[in-house]
Amino acid sequence: MNIFRTGMLLAVLTAIFMAVGFLLGGTMGMLLALVFAIGTNLFAYWNSDKVVLRMYKAREVDRQSLPEFYDLVAQLAENAELPMPKVYIIDNPQPNAFATGRNPENAAVAATTGLLQVLSTQEVAGVMAHELAHVKNRDTLTMTITATIAGAIGMLANFALFFGGNRNNSVGIIGTIAIMILAPMAAMLVQMAISRTREYAADRSGAEISGQPLWLASALEKIQRSASRIDNQQAERNPATAHMFIINPLHAHAIDGLFSTHPKTENRVARLRKMAGAVVQSSAPGPWG
Repeated sequence: MNIFRTGMLLAVLTAIFMAVGFLLGGTMGMLLALVFAIGTNLFAYWNSDKVVLRMYKAREVDRQSLPEFYDLVAQLAENAELPMPKVYIIDNPQPNAFATGRNPENAAVAATTGLLQVLSTQEVAGVMAHELAHVKNRDTLTMTITATIAGAIGMLANFALFFGGNRNNSVGIIGTIAIMILAPMAAMLVQMAISRTREYAADRSGAEISGQPLWLASALEKIQRSASRIDNQQAERNPATAHMFIINPLHAHAIDGLFSTHPKTENRVARLRKMAGAVVQSSAPGPWG
């Protein structure tokens, strides 16, 4: 169902691009915007993992430097039938985590020191299984395609702003202005809907990888509570990376609004509890130093 919904949303995004491209830039303008967007996003696809890890000053760890955490990720990767990803730690008190990399063979998972300090071993396993699910589902590729089309729509709007667009279109000047304003907003909404869909899919797949949906449910509740009161200064300075984290690291996410890249935590937890058919049990803090 999540794969079908993602496909439908991508189709809607593509339809918006084709319609706006023809109305604002004509066939040539549409093609130029698409080629430029593909070029910029391909560069990001190949290099974004290095950029974001450097941005958060992540340090790579191995079995010698952090054996319990490394072995936990290794076991989960084996459960998921994935190659062993690179494992990183971010010195940040806010509990959170993300996955990056262009494919399973070049993947990396990162957790904050806050995550290892606040969560139990089982809850950490639930979180890292979620991140490995993103790798297994190739969500980096999905979001790159989404960003390419959304970026092309934004470029067409700028084309119309600076060059007047296609003067032979059927909507007139007022219609062109309206499209110029509304089309990028519509594209952004669809892009965020795709992001939310992929989070639900990763929750489900991650619960299957760990075999315990309640581990992730409990972790999400703890991370949500902590993220609402502990600042993540690096994320606040780079809000465009917020969608990568398992829970929105920014403080402007009190409601599940149109402009949220993450579903409401309560909704995610409810789905996981339903999946498990049980109530989340409380667990003690883990041994991570």
